[in-house]
Amino acid sequence: MKKSPLNLCRFFLLALALTLPLLLSGCRAYRLGSTLDPRLKTVFVPVFVNQAGYPQLETKTTAATIEEFQRDGTLRVAEREASDLIVEVTLQRYLLQPLRYNPNRTTTATEYRTLMDAVMTVRGRDGKVLMADVKIRGESTFDFSGDIATARQQALPQAARDMAHRIVETVVEAW
Repeated sequence: MKKSPLNLCRFFLLALALTLPLLLSGCRAYRLGSTLDPRLKTVFVPVFVNQAGYPQLETKTTAATIEEFQRDGTLRVAEREASDLIVEVTLQRYLLQPLRYNPNRTTTATEYRTLMDAVMTVRGRDGKVLMADVKIRGESTFDFSGDIATARQQALPQAARDMAHRIVETVVEAW
């Protein structure tokens, strides 16, 4: 029996009609954009609490977090009274870890990692805790040359941006 082009076309359409729903069923839960509740539109970021003991750590990380919320655009930064969410962060630790040493002087580090650990609490407009004690870490690496204080100051903005990115990502995608 010879297959006609019409029968082949019907067979192809039937096979497509049966398999297409199976293929598309995997996409049913996928959403474009944020998973944030659409009623949440604004955020307030008070100055972080610095328990790490490193000077000006709170101002640099707070500024980086506000900039990251603005860059992300999911939530608009607003004053406390007009905000749907309040993001409170306590900086707990600021640490340098040597990563690589000079092969000729094994006690001299040539590369360091900056680590910042913090705890974040997110509250609603009414003060109700929506996320409690979320641990956040920011980090960066830098090559050491010169004095350690200058190198540490130069590495701080990158670690602050990394922490800010993780804070915003956690707030926006946690829902």
